[in-house]
Amino acid sequence: MTKKTGDYIYIWVISKPGKMGKAERTKQMIIEKASIILNKKGVEGTTVDSVLEASQVARGCLYNYFDNKDALCYEAVDYLLKKNDDQVISVVSREQTAKSKIYAYLKFNKDPLDTFIEGGCPILNLAAEADDNNPVIKEKLKANMLAAQKYFTVILKEGIRSGEFSKRLQADEFAYKMFASIQGGILISRVIGNVQPMQAIIKSIKAELKTFETE
Repeated sequence: MTKKTGDYIYIWVISKPGKMGKAERTKQMIIEKASIILNKKGVEGTTVDSVLEASQVARGCLYNYFDNKDALCYEAVDYLLKKNDDQVISVVSREQTAKSKIYAYLKFNKDPLDTFIEGGCPILNLAAEADDNNPVIKEKLKANMLAAQKYFTVILKEGIRSGEFSKRLQADEFAYKMFASIQGGILISRVIGNVQPMQAIIKSIKAELKTFETE
């Protein structure tokens, strides 16, 4: 299920790709090429010329699908966030218990220097730039973060209902703390070029969660 709200999308869902025609495939290819540049260089560093070079299409072809650079960037942002979210959900949904699902998410983020998406976590990469300069992308990130918090809150509440965790666990607060801690760990680890900060954060999250486990 994908829920549209205003100009942004709640995208913590797994997509079900269907068959695409030639025009759709070309547009998708341009978005994918642009997303790599965008994730590495940001909106300001992403130029139409760089996307044309990466996608090997003519300028007229690109503008046949996108009115301008902003329109292309917005779709590339949606693609990046959705690609990341789909992979997280794919990893988490393989597990059966709330604890194992949370642990799967932590394991997914254990090495910020070797990320699933080339260039690092798109949430982190886009957040600082979009905060003051791009309200549209900021809203997309806001929706994504709120959806992530809700997703993990639901998992934790399921753990409480099943008796896996004590009712003392404040699911929404823990979900916020975990998500924020992981994003912070990604930032610190990538800046200093060392995974130890993330390993310490994951260890701390596990230790706190353990205090809520039932006997």
